Amino acid sequence: MKLLLNGDPITTEATTLDAVLDENGYAEATVATAVNGDFVPATLRSSHTLTEGDQIEVLAPMQGG
Repeated sequence: MKLLLNGDPITTEATTLDAVLDENGYAEATVATAVNGDFVPATLRSSHTLTEGDQIEVLAPMQGG
């Protein structure tokens, strides 16, 4: 399946958001996720099914002042 991850095209056999994050090195990271512009909380990532062409955004928290 072809997806966009942070604007970059990827090809994967993964069918859930959790699996795509794991494949791409985000398994242990504390991040916020959105699919097609909709926030997906960490508790729902394993059940969030992806479809061809979905756009995934992964954002890491930043500290500032």
